[in-house]
Amino acid sequence: MRLEVTTYYLEMTSPMALRPKREAPEGFLLMKAEIPSAEFQRFLYRSVGGPWYWYEKAHWGYEEWLAYAQNPRLHTWVAYLRGTPAGYFQLELQPEANVEIVYFGLLPQFCGMGLGGHLLTRALEEAWRLGAGRVWVHTCSLDSPAALANYQARGMRLYHSETRLLELPDEKLGPW
Repeated sequence: MRLEVTTYYLEMTSPMALRPKREAPEGFLLMKAEIPSAEFQRFLYRSVGGPWYWYEKAHWGYEEWLAYAQNPRLHTWVAYLRGTPAGYFQLELQPEANVEIVYFGLLPQFCGMGLGGHLLTRALEEAWRLGAGRVWVHTCSLDSPAALANYQARGMRLYHSETRLLELPDEKLGPW
């Protein structure tokens, strides 16, 4: 199916711009995934991104996922709620002290619980700890309706947007 999609590019150029959301529910835990795992990377990508047309890596096999997981510039952090994976973010170190929030989101059953603001706060804090001079992200009109507002509420500034026609799968992929 062909659909008009707007992509939004946001950035934060100083840690002082962060407007944190500190509240996290009881049982919330954030852990860095330190052992490269193709299976876990695929699980996170499909489980979080499936409802939002994350399809670019859907055809990847084990070797591609393993190479991705072993990227030394990639840092994956996983949010758990009472022992269950609830969401994740990935930060990638890039040239000129840029850190990209490559992926960010929650599994569907954890959306609407107020976790997104806290998780994004933690993602931005970790990006600055990595030595960022600039943190950036892109989202689009296919993403959660709360995504753009969350980025802006945490202090990220919209610096570019573009609209184009995309050829998308007929159905959202989901985790299965």
